[in-house]
Amino acid sequence: MKLLLKNGQVVSEHNQTIPSDIWIEDKKIKAIGLDFEKEGVHFDKVVDLDGHLVTPGLVDLHVHFREPGFCHKETIETGSKAAARGGYTTVCAMPNLDPVPDTLEKYNDLKNLIEQDSIIKIHQYAPITHSLNSEEIVDMEELTQAGAPAFTNDGVGVQTAGTMYLAMKEAAKNNRPLVAHTEDESLLFGGCMHKGKKSEELGLPGIMSATESSQIARDLVLAEETGVHYHVCHVSTKESVRIIREAKQAGVKVSCEVCPHHLILADHIITEDHGRFKMNPPLRAEDDRQALIAGLRDGTIDCIATDHAPHSEDEKNQSMLNAPFGIVGSETAFSLMYTHFVKTGIFTLEQVSRWMTVEPAKLFNLEAGRLQVGGPADIAVFDIETEVGIEKEDFLSKSCNTPFLGWKVLGETVLTVVDGTIVWERGNA
Repeated sequence: MKLLLKNGQVVSEHNQTIPSDIWIEDKKIKAIGLDFEKEGVHFDKVVDLDGHLVTPGLVDLHVHFREPGFCHKETIETGSKAAARGGYTTVCAMPNLDPVPDTLEKYNDLKNLIEQDSIIKIHQYAPITHSLNSEEIVDMEELTQAGAPAFTNDGVGVQTAGTMYLAMKEAAKNNRPLVAHTEDESLLFGGCMHKGKKSEELGLPGIMSATESSQIARDLVLAEETGVHYHVCHVSTKESVRIIREAKQAGVKVSCEVCPHHLILADHIITEDHGRFKMNPPLRAEDDRQALIAGLRDGTIDCIATDHAPHSEDEKNQSMLNAPFGIVGSETAFSLMYTHFVKTGIFTLEQVSRWMTVEPAKLFNLEAGRLQVGGPADIAVFDIETEVGIEKEDFLSKSCNTPFLGWKVLGETVLTVVDGTIVWERGNA
C-alpha cells in the first residue's frame, strides 16, 4: 500500500522545522519531500497532518508490560497500545515477569506472545540471572542467539560483585550490553521515598542517594575491567551523574538513561503519604534534578526512557509504606518533555527528539529512531499547539498511576505509524 503523510513539519539537526511530505510504501519510507501528488503519484491513502510535528517513532529502552504473571496491571496488548498512543514505535521490555524468561524455552514463548499481541516493535530483554534474584547467570550465548538485545535484572540490583563481574564478562563475550538497576539493598533500611527534609516531615523512612550511586561506582570499576557496555537504568542522583561523567572521561564504556519524572519533579512536590508518589528510584532533591538536566546537556546522560511501570489503582491507593514502586510514562513522556523543557527554552526540540529517538536506538544498535529514505516507516506525529489535560479516562494502559494526572500539556500524539501501518490515530482509539 502507498501511504502519503502530507503537510507535516519535520525537525532538522539545526532545530528548524521543515515542511515535508512522507511517501511510505512496502513498510519503508520511499521518499521525503513535497508535492508528490502534483507529480502524478497515486496513493492508496493520504493523511493531511495539518502542519503538525513529525518525528521518527519514539524509542524507549525501559518499559514493563507485566505479561506473563501480572496481567491485572498491564498486558502486552495494552502496553503496546499505550506506547503507540505516546508516539513510541520501538520499546525494550523488562524481564521481571512470572515466569522470568531465563531459559530459551520461556524466552521464545514470550517472543511468540509479543508477536501475537503487540502493535509496536518490542525487543524483549533477557535476565542476567535465573529468577532475577539468584546468583546463577543465564545462558547468555543461547539467549543472545534467540534475539535478546541486552541483559538486565531490572527491578532488583545484582547484589554480589562477583556475580556482576562474571555476568559482565559473559555479556561482553556475546557483544551485548549489561543493563543495570543499581540499588544496594543493604542500604535500603526499609525506605520508601528519598531521604531528606520531606521524608522527615512525612515521618517516612528514606532511601539514601548512596543506595544507587554506590552500586554504580562498584559496577563502573567492574565494567572497566571487563570491557562490557554497561548501561545504567533511571539515573536519579547528582552523585550518580558525577561518577558516570568521570567514568566516561576515563574511557569506560558506560551509558545511561533518565526518566521524565525525575527531570520534572523533586521530592518537595510530595504533598501527602500516597502511593502515587512512590517510584524507584524515588523523586530526589531539587539539586539532584538540576544535576540530571546538566547531565543531559553535557552528554553524560545519553537518552530519555520512561520506566513505564503500571500498577492497579487499589495497589497504589495506599501509604507509600505499602504501595508498590512505579509510575506509568508511555503515554505522557513526549508531551511532558515538550511542555516543561522545549516550550520553556531549557532544551531545544531537536535535543528532546534526539534523546527520545536516535540516541536510544544507537545505544543498542536498534533499527529505529530515524526518518530516512529506505528506513522503516516508523513515525510519530504530535500536536504541539493544542493544550490538553492528562486525564485518567484517556489512558490506554490498564493503569494510570502517575502524579501528573490533571496536568495540562502540549504535544499530544496525533498519529503513530509502525512499518507503514497506522497503529494509533487521535480520535480513533
